Amino acid sequence: MKPNYKELLNHVTTFIFDVDGVLTDGSILLMPGQEPIRKFNSKDGYALQLACKKGYKVAIISGGKNEAVRERMSLLGIKDIYLGAADKIEKLEELFLMYDLKKEEVLYMGDDIPDYQVMMACGVSCSPSDAAPEVKAISDYISPKGGGMGCVRDVIEQTLKVQGKWNADGDHVW
Repeated sequence: MKPNYKELLNHVTTFIFDVDGVLTDGSILLMPGQEPIRKFNSKDGYALQLACKKGYKVAIISGGKNEAVRERMSLLGIKDIYLGAADKIEKLEELFLMYDLKKEEVLYMGDDIPDYQVMMACGVSCSPSDAAPEVKAISDYISPKGGGMGCVRDVIEQTLKVQGKWNADGDHVW
């Protein structure tokens, strides 16, 4: 029997997220002569910067190449940002080596087939409510929130609550 996902959250030191379909709703607005435009959820942003401030490793692995994404994630305190990752498992392996991570320490949230292998290689695999069926089938936890609608905040908040680190002194400061 698979353990309750909340038990798995006790070991998490590292959060890794896909962008399109997780941090966004997957929509891409195309404007002539400009980079594609994506919309991010501010509650996800709050949780991401809080996890960084609390010392969690937070990384982004995305097939997309939009530099505005890098800028937004950097402003939240995220240092490990992999854009244009054609093979996400390669970037995951880099992170495992760089930080000497153990599988059970890593939570990954993805929404589609390019995330499948990465999710299988992590200790806690999560997906938004609107993820592809194949991804939901291997998820330890499926957020009731959709991509770009607070699913990232959901998994970070739950992890910090399980570990007794949510709503602590100083959390009100952005």
